Parts: sequence; C-alpha cells; structure tokens
Amino acid sequence: MERRSDRFTYYAVVPTFFALLLASPAFGTSIPQDGDTVKGLGHPGCDRIDAKACVQQAIDAMGGEQRLAAIHSVSYDVIGHTVLSEQSYRQQPFITSYERDKVVVDFDKRRIVRDVHMTWPESDPHQADLDITLITTTQGGVYHSKQGDSPCSLADLDNANDTLALGPERLLLNAAAAGDLRYVPSQWLRATPHSVVEFTWQGVPVKVLLNAYNHLPDAMERTRTFKDWWYAWGDVNQRIYFDNWRVVQGVVYPTNSIDQRNGVWYASTQVLDPAFNVAIDDKKFAMDPAVAAKSAQSKGWNREFSDKKRVDLAPGIELYEGSWNTTIIKQDDGVLVIEAPISTSYVKGILAKVRSEYPDVPIKGVLSTSDSWPHMAGVREAVAEGVPVYVLDLNKPLLDRLVNAPHRLQPDALQTDPKSPHWVMVGDRLEIGHGANRVELYPLRGASTERQYMVYFPEQKVLYASDTLVLNDDKTLYDPDLMYEVVQAAAREHLQVNTVYAMHQGPTPWADVQHLVDQAMKPTESGKSAS
Repeated sequence: MERRSDRFTYYAVVPTFFALLLASPAFGTSIPQDGDTVKGLGHPGCDRIDAKACVQQAIDAMGGEQRLAAIHSVSYDVIGHTVLSEQSYRQQPFITSYERDKVVVDFDKRRIVRDVHMTWPESDPHQADLDITLITTTQGGVYHSKQGDSPCSLADLDNANDTLALGPERLLLNAAAAGDLRYVPSQWLRATPHSVVEFTWQGVPVKVLLNAYNHLPDAMERTRTFKDWWYAWGDVNQRIYFDNWRVVQGVVYPTNSIDQRNGVWYASTQVLDPAFNVAIDDKKFAMDPAVAAKSAQSKGWNREFSDKKRVDLAPGIELYEGSWNTTIIKQDDGVLVIEAPISTSYVKGILAKVRSEYPDVPIKGVLSTSDSWPHMAGVREAVAEGVPVYVLDLNKPLLDRLVNAPHRLQPDALQTDPKSPHWVMVGDRLEIGHGANRVELYPLRGASTERQYMVYFPEQKVLYASDTLVLNDDKTLYDPDLMYEVVQAAAREHLQVNTVYAMHQGPTPWADVQHLVDQAMKPTESGKSAS
C-alpha cells in the first residue's frame, strides 16, 4: 500500500487534528456538560466540508447509504422503562413502569405493529401486567385486544411517525435529503465534541449531533409539543441519545435510545435481536379502519368542560362529574372552584360557567389539590385570568415551572399576555370563607398522598379527597393505601365525615369507604391472596 504524504493530505488533516486537540476538554479543570457549545470556529470532525458531506460521512459510518436505503422493514424485541413523572405520588426520583414488546416496522407501507407487555407499578394486586397490541399507520391506529379494536392516542401516532422518519434507520437519510440542511453551533456530548447539523421535519427544526471521531449520530434534539402527559409543558426540549452500537447485517446500529425531556431522564429503550427485511405478515396489521380513523380525529388532551353531569351536593355547592371532577362553591363573598385539570380550554370553560351562573360575583380562587400533571394542567388559564390559586406548599416549585414554561409553538392565554401567579400556600389547616359553605383545607402528608390536600365542608360533613378515591368495578378500592391515608388524616384532624368524593369518584358514603379500608387492612392467611 502506498503511503501518501502529499501536500493536500497535510493541509487537510493537520487543521482537523489541531481543531480536535483544542476542542478536547481539559479534564483537570471542568468537564463540559451535554449541550455546552464547543468554543472556536469550525465543525469538529467535519472541517472543510459542508453540512451534507458531514451527514454523508455519518451515513458511511453506519454502513453506507445503499445499506440504509435497503432497509425495508425491521423486527426486534424491546425492553424499556418510563419514569412516571406525571403521577401524583412524589417528585424525583420517580416511580417507573416497564415494558417488554415485540415490534415489526414496515417502512415501505409506513405501518407498525407492537405487541406490548406492560408492568404498571400503581396497580392493584395481581393486576400489574397488561398485554395489548398497538397497530399504527399514517392514517390512524388502534389498540387491538380480545374485545376488539379501540382508537389509539394521538401520542401513539406521533411516536409511530417518529419511528418511521426519525429512528436510526431513516434519520440521516432524511437529513441528507432536506433542502434546508445546515450547520448550527457544535456541542459537547459525553465530554466529546460533536458537529451539529439541523434540518426541518414537519415544521420542527431537528438537530443531529455527529461524533467528531467516529462520525456516528450520537443524539437527536428538537423543541416540540407533545400529545402525551408532557403536553402541559408546552415547548419541551427533547434530546434522544443513541447508544450501544451493534453491527446488524452490515449496518452499525444503535440498540439503545434514551429520551430526555426538559432535563428529565424520561425513558430508556433497549432493542434486542434486531433483524432487517423480515417477512411481513399482513394479517398482523389488520384493524378496523373506521376505528383507526377516530384516533386521528381525537382532540387529545385539549378537552372541553361539560356541565351535563351536575350533582348538587348542597345549596351553592355544585359538582360537575366527568373524567376530571370539578366543583363550584358559592360563598357569601365570592366563588371557589375545586381543581383546574387537564387543559387551558377545560378551565376556561369552568370559569366561564362560574361567570354565567354568578355574574358580577368575584372568583375568589381555584383550589389545585395535587401535583399530578393532568390535574394541574389548567392552572395556567387560572393564572392568565388573574384568579388566585391555592397550592400545597410542596407543589409550589413545580407550579412555578409550569406557569413559566414557554408555549411559543402553540400559544395559550398566559403566553400571549403573561401574568404573575397569585399563589396562596396551603401548609397547614386553612379556612376559606364564612357561613354554610365555608371550607377547610388540610394537607394529607401521607407516603402516597404527600403532594395532595383535602377540602372539607364542615357544615355538610362532606370531604373532597383529592386524587385518592376510586372504586373498582367490583366495588373494591383501587390502591387502598390512598384512602387509608385519608382516613388517618381525617382522624388526625378530628373531621366528622358523612360523604366523600374525589377527582375521579362521585359522592360515596364515608362509612362504606371506611369499611373497604378496614377490609383491605385485614391480615390474610399465609399463601392466600389479599385481592
């Protein structure tokens, strides 16, 4: 082999070598953090070439354009976990759900079938495991079970679209084909310099971080809105790391992806036994097209308030039942609203209902009783309308972040006309109002209810128990520990309760709930189920 030492090689290699040398971190001082800008000019590993050539270099590192373009389908097993950041038990570190799936992706017909086995930690005994099949296409998707098909979520459709277009099989090919492919400032990732290219995909700028040394795409970044529980946070900064690279049928393929959102390590997915160009069984993709069409027509979490299911708990105390119960309380000097859930449009409807029913009466406050994201997602609308919000002391940092979260991509009222929140802290017993409809607020402080507070109506002996009470179809308690802690708190505060209700449960006799708690607390014989 001839050893080249001509002037072209010297002038091409030496500047790149010194650029990488200067860019390398001085580990004796401070290690750069992921996302930090690489100082200096140039594009590490891609100096003297344009953005498309840089991406082509990455394509070659993965095995070449011909091999990537020849991937028509892929099958693999998946094992992964997702942190339940949206749940209302505690904040970080979060509890976690787990999945073990079998996946087939058909790139040619743009469809995916995923046999899902999920383990959910907040389940009743012997009910933690769930098996279901998710089938998605570009037109819609379904959950398929023995009972038939039901529409999948908009989040499922988004995830399928990402898999087909921005997964490792297609990410670089779509970047190379983009008409607006360009360089943006280089970044550090895992203390290694990366050139960064950006292109627009479906209206959203997508960044790809290319390793300066091996040229592989180590991560993808974008700022986007979500249709899962993260929708409440508006513009979310997402970085997906690619790792655990393996050679699969001549392709250098990342078998691990880690989803980071707003700095939270949200999900990790490990691919097992990947295989390209597998035989496709059309029967596995069969679904009811009418049901699939409904999935794409869904409004997602942008729900509207409905006053159709009204229950008068007492004169001036109106419960509106639905997927998220809300309550309007008329007091002598104004009106209170219990909960601001699910979306700004939902809360806008609640507040409009108050003003139509009680014109010229001030809205004294919204009582937001837990930190579960879907339960507090409408707080931004209350703040935008200048309504005081009663929040648990432990939840204030989270709610501060919520109201300060940017919503530029899909502006809401608070983004358009920013206002400072008027928080009223609930750290101990707090009484609001006078007369028959006065209420008392009590933090629960239990292990599972630490981020929730109760609302007690002393004259009516009615207790609103936040997000703790749900009756199963067989009239047993879902997660009895929740109501066990409510019973403890009611005894601690010497509350006399006749009726209890909650975010997802209508009015229920207190004696019945106490009996169910007592039943759950009974010891069982060794080896016998407690369910």
